[in-house]
Amino acid sequence: MAKKKAFALRINEDMIKAIEKWASDEFRSTNGQIEWMLMQSLKEAKREPKKKSEE
Repeated sequence: MAKKKAFALRINEDMIKAIEKWASDEFRSTNGQIEWMLMQSLKEAKREPKKKSEE
């Protein structure tokens, strides 16, 4: 598994509440939901990180 890097994220209160609700509905943590959302966006843009074997 890839290393994870912690960083601060400032986010609109209403937006985080919506993400927390979505995460709960999907049985994910809020952090896991945000990671999933980011990965989906990267895949849609064809910019997902390469796997180690592809480098």
